[in-house]
Amino acid sequence: MKEQLLGFLQQYHPVTQALIATLFTWLVTAAGAASVLFIKRFNQKVMDGMLGMAAGVMIAASFWSLLAPAIEMSGGDWKPATIGFLGGGLFLYLIDKILPHLHLGLDTTESEGIKTAWQRSTLLVLAITLHNFPEGLAVGVAFGAVAHATDPAMARDMLAGGIALAIGIGLQNFPEGLAVAMPLRREGMGRFRAFMYGQASGIVEPIAGVLGAWLVFSMEAILPYGLAFAAGAMIFVVVEELIPESQRDGYSDFATGGAMLGFAIMMMLDVGLG
Repeated sequence: MKEQLLGFLQQYHPVTQALIATLFTWLVTAAGAASVLFIKRFNQKVMDGMLGMAAGVMIAASFWSLLAPAIEMSGGDWKPATIGFLGGGLFLYLIDKILPHLHLGLDTTESEGIKTAWQRSTLLVLAITLHNFPEGLAVGVAFGAVAHATDPAMARDMLAGGIALAIGIGLQNFPEGLAVAMPLRREGMGRFRAFMYGQASGIVEPIAGVLGAWLVFSMEAILPYGLAFAAGAMIFVVVEELIPESQRDGYSDFATGGAMLGFAIMMMLDVGLG
């Protein structure tokens, strides 16, 4: 399977590789949202465990697929990785304060960002979209970095690492699509409309992926900063959004176990494929 994926992607430009990979992650988001077409309710305990798993995947991906390569590319210098990491967190913080959005399980009066009269459904989708932007960016940066490999063996390893990251992000996108669609369905929205809102939250990933790949492909000097920037943005999402949401309903042990499992899965993917 690994060889087939490598062979398939190696024939394309790194930006095209990033597009293919992030289209996959978007399709998994859509698959999660599609669950609303077949089931009426979803066990909250399972949902919290899946959100915890998503957090674990993102934490592991931030180190194994982004920060560690950024430090290695800088010759062991910690400064580019630190600057990029903090910059990614600051960027998401500013977006969090500006973009109107509403987290799962909260009343519309508790929406964040600039105050608007937008519908609850729109605010919920924007919250998950905020999650998905750094994920798409991370995948795009990982594939864009392949163009700057110094030899074919290194390029192959970096491409495999990008594939592992895309698979890991895809796995944790399933509960994110469901996390948008199911609450909307419970509030009375039609099944198909709830699905459309759920899958729409993942559309930003191919956009962010292509942008990230193009930037690091065009400007080699920013590569370590770009990798660390994506890691910082993802860690911000994990700490600000995913962990609190997974712990809100009283299933903290189950959510924590999900986080541990997600970390282990992403670590195995990165080591096994990368």
